[in-house]
Amino acid sequence: MSKDKINENYKIIAQNKRARFDYEIIEMLEVGIILTGTELKSLRQGKGSIAESHAGEMEGGLWLFNAHILEYTHAKHFNHDPKRPRQLLLHKKQLNRFLGAIRKKGLTIVPVVMYFNHKGRVKLQIALGRGKKNVDKRESIKERDWQRDKSRLLKNRDA
Repeated sequence: MSKDKINENYKIIAQNKRARFDYEIIEMLEVGIILTGTELKSLRQGKGSIAESHAGEMEGGLWLFNAHILEYTHAKHFNHDPKRPRQLLLHKKQLNRFLGAIRKKGLTIVPVVMYFNHKGRVKLQIALGRGKKNVDKRESIKERDWQRDKSRLLKNRDA
């Protein structure tokens, strides 16, 4: 699923903007996530962050660690822990492929976007990525600056 398609059709809750800068994205996958009621209500208010989170293996499944979902203000003593690990839902073949890539190739699973789909369910787009070196990051910055300058030149030429 492309980034543009998510922006058009779904309500974005949280984005990890540094993921594409810090990692070379190899494969993307849309997965579900198990949440409690207060977490869901808090996300509907837009109080979630996946900027510092990562996914990893625990108890034979794939879990999201360090994702910050603020406590729901109207739930007194029934609230959740804001940084608790949350289980991700994916098919067995996808799970085996991603966990195998982590173990054998030394790749990382990075959450990219958390959003509500058209049915109102919370989905998470995760990516299998390889960490970039500083040289690669400088190359990304050069490419981004060139694209910005190129669009600016074409815009001025048309006017």
